Amino acid sequence: MRLEKAYIAILLMLLIIGCQPKEPTPNATPYQIEYPVILKELLPPFDIPDDNPMTVEGVALGKKLFYEKRLSGNNTMSCATCHMPEVSFADSARLSVGIDGLLGNRNSPNIVNVGWMNRLFWDGRAASVEEQALAPVVNPVEMHSNWTKVAHKLSADNAYVSLFEKAFGSTVIDSTRVVKAIAQFERTLLSGDAPFDKFLTNQPSGWSTSDFSSAYNGFMVFMDENKGDCFHCHGDATNPLWTDNLFHNNGLDATFTDLGQGKVTQNPNDNGKFKTPTLRNLLFTPPYMHDGRFKTLEEVVNHYSTGLKHSPTIDPLMKKVDLGGVNLSETDKIDLVMFLKSLTDSSFVKNPAYLDPN
Repeated sequence: MRLEKAYIAILLMLLIIGCQPKEPTPNATPYQIEYPVILKELLPPFDIPDDNPMTVEGVALGKKLFYEKRLSGNNTMSCATCHMPEVSFADSARLSVGIDGLLGNRNSPNIVNVGWMNRLFWDGRAASVEEQALAPVVNPVEMHSNWTKVAHKLSADNAYVSLFEKAFGSTVIDSTRVVKAIAQFERTLLSGDAPFDKFLTNQPSGWSTSDFSSAYNGFMVFMDENKGDCFHCHGDATNPLWTDNLFHNNGLDATFTDLGQGKVTQNPNDNGKFKTPTLRNLLFTPPYMHDGRFKTLEEVVNHYSTGLKHSPTIDPLMKKVDLGGVNLSETDKIDLVMFLKSLTDSSFVKNPAYLDPN
């Protein structure tokens, strides 16, 4: 009798599940990712979530939403306000300003090659591009809105209703679909056509012989454990992302006003640790570090050369902290900065596929 009742219960449950409305399957066009040569040669294709496949229609919608100011509470701020294409989708201000005039406490990082990034934000609090795109809308210091209001505003626009139907097979507009579309667009932001990339792929770099000679010497400084020793966190020529995607305390402060990853993990051993940023397009993205404290690449190099500070969680890779840093010669500093500049992809910031369609 009990088995019979259990069987009936299971049958009823299956019937109920079968009657639930299913997510429509959009009749959308698969998006063909065009990887720059260096990324295609040295990296596997990045993972695309099963529940958010990239489509031509989804990317187009995401691009429009990335520049859409109605995502903010007073219709004055979009994602692009703090992630401007002309500065490699970063912010030229040290600290970004929200719709109410409030300052954030960190510099907006650039959005480059995020398809390969497994943790986002300086403190790693987002585990996916979708999760990252969800947060700013409701942050009271940033867009200071809520998703119900955003969905209502977008749903009142017939053009958006049509675009969502094309991308997702339904006219329903909600936070999940908005961030999925934005994430699809952000995954198209691929950079890999800098002078150093061209050198590695046997293409003309466009640089003068003297400038590239300096840049190459700078790369040697970058790779030398007795000089720059930069590669442990930023990788080498086989890693075109130029980041290890990990978190480090790089000796910025003796005491912390911003706990960084420690605030997320609640582990004191993570205090003062921040994500290693990519070195791509640095020429476009000053100021530097999580709080934008350095205005120039020369200041960044000087920090690692003579400005390291002890703290309880200082990274073991900061091996010469007792000496204040790696103590580079002036020539090595100049060459190292030139190498960093050689990772600048000018075509990326001018790519019409990334610009405001509104």
